[in-house]
Amino acid sequence: MEAHMMLIIFTIATLIAVISAGDGNEVFDPCSDAKVAEGDGFTFGIAFSTKEAFFLDQIQYSPCDSRLGLSGKSAQLAIFRPMVDEISLLTINSSNFNPVLAGGYMVAFAGRKYAARSFPIMVADNANTITSYTLVLEFQQGTLQNLYWKSFGCDSCAGVCLNMQDCAVPNSKCKSNGGSVNCDIHIQLTFSGTDKNLEALNSWYEVDNLRRFSLYGLYSSI
Repeated sequence: MEAHMMLIIFTIATLIAVISAGDGNEVFDPCSDAKVAEGDGFTFGIAFSTKEAFFLDQIQYSPCDSRLGLSGKSAQLAIFRPMVDEISLLTINSSNFNPVLAGGYMVAFAGRKYAARSFPIMVADNANTITSYTLVLEFQQGTLQNLYWKSFGCDSCAGVCLNMQDCAVPNSKCKSNGGSVNCDIHIQLTFSGTDKNLEALNSWYEVDNLRRFSLYGLYSSI
């Protein structure tokens, strides 16, 4: 219950913080369709559960689909509203959210007609927690088509390297388990494709060109 409340509070604060005169998107529900332009806010969700919970009869459905019954499977939900084509760093505080208890996997999603969703990606298991991710939202004429998780390998790892592509922290070293390491989940968000005015969305290519830098290095001055 504590983790559930944390995510709801974070969601409300996020949505309020980004409402501005330049935001022309009035859709705030991640399970509704939106057509956006560069500079608009865009609402999407990240659901946390087991990998199997996102599938029904071996077919992956959007977390918006009631057939999955995620609400009855202790799934957790975070909702974000970044600005379209701005590089954003999204953070989920680990002090009152345990990804292992939530199921260990996450899926990013938005929309109803296209029901765009990412493939489930591991966040944590009983041994390690992955703390840094890059997510690309791909649009065509302002409508979300795909969500992709990207990995830059383990060159910058200070801890454990999982599957030769993800840096992770042993759970025993996380502050929530009495250790000294901050195991907050950080998601670097970028955009690609075109907006509703057919303007190119370039933030993913900017990050891709800077992939030699660590996620921490990109935001250390913030």
